[in-house]
Amino acid sequence: MANYLIRNMLFCLQKRFLQSSATLSSVPPSPTTATPSSSYTVELLVNSCGLSLKSALSVSNKFQLNEKTPQKPQSVLQFLKSHHFSDTHVAQLIVKRPQVLNCRIHNNLKPKFEYLVKIGFEGELLPHIILSNPSIAEASLASKIKPSVQCLRLFLDSHEKFLTVVKRGPWLLCNNMKILLKQNVDVLVKEGGVPAHVVERFLILHPRSMLLNPEKLINAVNSVKNLGFETTDTMFIHAFRVMLQMSESTWKKKIEVMKSMGFSEQDILKAFKQCPQCLSYSEENIRKTLHFYFNTMKLEPQTIIVNPNLLGIQLKKELVRGIMF
Repeated sequence: MANYLIRNMLFCLQKRFLQSSATLSSVPPSPTTATPSSSYTVELLVNSCGLSLKSALSVSNKFQLNEKTPQKPQSVLQFLKSHHFSDTHVAQLIVKRPQVLNCRIHNNLKPKFEYLVKIGFEGELLPHIILSNPSIAEASLASKIKPSVQCLRLFLDSHEKFLTVVKRGPWLLCNNMKILLKQNVDVLVKEGGVPAHVVERFLILHPRSMLLNPEKLINAVNSVKNLGFETTDTMFIHAFRVMLQMSESTWKKKIEVMKSMGFSEQDILKAFKQCPQCLSYSEENIRKTLHFYFNTMKLEPQTIIVNPNLLGIQLKKELVRGIMF
């Protein structure tokens, strides 16, 4: 009787929610109304998954559970909680990927979770990696996850480095990257003259960049080398990363901004070699920051050249607060 009353209440609330949404929308409302199935979904999302009523209603608009097979989502929830998923983890996962409630345990989740634990994602790391990339829960173990793991291990010389890369880029486990990653490594080493250990370091620090177009990678390498960087320089990786983030025209615009503020090209290059990140900010931010240093702080241009990291300081949060207090 109590469950019936709860379900009826949720049904009424959902109906009212849908009617309110339709009234507020400029698009003519559809004739669709809440169904017993959607009410069942909302009830389960609230009572078993820990979602708020608002979140449950939002999820139920895009995803429905079959009321005739209530054991499936309950089994999935029990399975997740037996693998270090807290109530908060479960709620977060269901909001991001409610389809996981329809996953088969023995043919999908169980072998996948066992494999992830086997390769090092055990304990709290397992829910962390799944929540960072919920599509892992539905990705094929045989055609996506295992080939991705094998590919990464080819270019990383230790298990610790492998774990670091996947933690930073969990989406790598669902990418069919075998061909592209190998191609990019070959381009950087053979055409760009970048030592293999530097490429490995770059993969660890910036995994997403290693799946860019090979032509973009080699152009960035050549641009950095043309500025006088050696591929063995400590700052080479950082300069390479900055160059990947902008086009040639954007680079020229930033140089022009710096020149308009009184710097010579030699000064700019000197600053960039010390701290490549100093030119990773937008032209507007660079201009505003320099304007503040020169007009409010009364700093000399040479102070910026010697300390180019000053361009990266968040003015409102650090400098302005320091001046006021």
